[in-house]
Amino acid sequence: MALTLAGLAADRPLGLRVLTGDSALDRPIGWVHPTELTDPQAFLEGGELLLTTGLALDEETSPAYVRRLVEAGVAGLGFGVGLSHDFVPRSLVSTAADVGLPVLEVPRETPFIAITRAVSRAVAADEYATTVRIGKAQQELTRTAVGKGGPAGVLRKLAKLVDGWVLLFDRTTVTEATPASARTYGASLREELERLRTGTRVVSLDGQEVVLQTLDTGARRVLAVGASLDSAGRHIVNTAVSVLSLALEQDRAQASARQALRSGLLELLAGGQDELALRVLTTTGAEPPEAPWSVLVFAGAAASRRKLLEALEGEPVFAARWEALVVAFGPGTVVDVVAGAALRIGGLHGGVAGPVTPADFAAGLGQAELAARAAEAEDKLLLSAAEHTGRGLLSLIDPVVAQAFAHGVLAPLREHDETGRGDLETSLRCWLEHHGHWDVAAARLGVHRHTLRNRIKRAEELLGRDLDSPGVRAELWVALQT
Repeated sequence: MALTLAGLAADRPLGLRVLTGDSALDRPIGWVHPTELTDPQAFLEGGELLLTTGLALDEETSPAYVRRLVEAGVAGLGFGVGLSHDFVPRSLVSTAADVGLPVLEVPRETPFIAITRAVSRAVAADEYATTVRIGKAQQELTRTAVGKGGPAGVLRKLAKLVDGWVLLFDRTTVTEATPASARTYGASLREELERLRTGTRVVSLDGQEVVLQTLDTGARRVLAVGASLDSAGRHIVNTAVSVLSLALEQDRAQASARQALRSGLLELLAGGQDELALRVLTTTGAEPPEAPWSVLVFAGAAASRRKLLEALEGEPVFAARWEALVVAFGPGTVVDVVAGAALRIGGLHGGVAGPVTPADFAAGLGQAELAARAAEAEDKLLLSAAEHTGRGLLSLIDPVVAQAFAHGVLAPLREHDETGRGDLETSLRCWLEHHGHWDVAAARLGVHRHTLRNRIKRAEELLGRDLDSPGVRAELWVALQT
């Protein structure tokens, strides 16, 4: 930390006495400059402690001299007594007090060189501490970037090092925030982000300085740092920008390689080479999903498909690109995971088939793709292959017989619904359409999943049938299509 006037005055061997400016003694001293010029402005940069014996000063010239020093931005004035003056001119002290300029009385026994040395030692120590801080921060950020922390770890480390908050933007969307509450600043920075093309921009947000810095990555990413940054802090942010850019590009390259590998494995499975595909998957250190598998295929816009793949990273499901589709498979429980992610993203239509063994994967994939195309045509989130195939049975049934069958099967539900006590028929249809997935069906109906569970339970009671039975579900689906 830079030496302040208060710190210098507290150095007892120097014997300095504060005459004015008690409230401004926290000013840091940039350097010391001895001079007897009455107008030294041309030789000052601001922030100096000016030392003088007042050789050319008197009671009349002192006020103007003080004002010139204030205009030059000096930190304070050290006035040596016992040579030209026995005491500091009263007009100098009075004027300095009026304008808020700190004045330190330097006794005859204290040479100016002693003050210069004291400040020089402090400046050197401050610069060394800054260098050490920057070096340590660079090491910590680099270790975090190449370790398990990754980009998110770099952001957490940076926020701690600068004692502030950090946001990472993909264009104008916040992708990471440290702490999480800092996300609220994202909307306020959107306009500035749209203006920033490359480089750095410093803006003010709620009275706080915020640094926006573009990253050197393939995608347009921006780092935002909200903190009071000193010189070391700015160096630390620059280091974070470099290591973060590298970490993000490495992540992108690794993700691209993983996606290419998964797509290749998917082609092997689709081509009937399931043993080879599973062997390659095991060799790469991945754990193959436990069979039998449910197979899901989703169609939609490229951006939505990309978001679905990103959302499934880290989930217990194998997901990959396949032509203009996303294919995911795994144990039966993955259906809820994948369908839930697709529902949150929106703009996706999927089909599900299975359970299938690895040897039957190709057939399940074909069935799921046909169901996905049907779901896309009907603007549905998810359609099972069994439901899609089952619709063809209606063409084999006499319409009169089918209607009579439907009336007999669904009469209890329709009679119940006519009383206005619940929309059981529509709820059952939606639930079957979505393969019995509570969260997805409830979202489509606009009700809570517990409400839907109660409706299906009531429907089961009225129908006197076990809705967990595949045969019962098939019969009901046929009846609902009539």
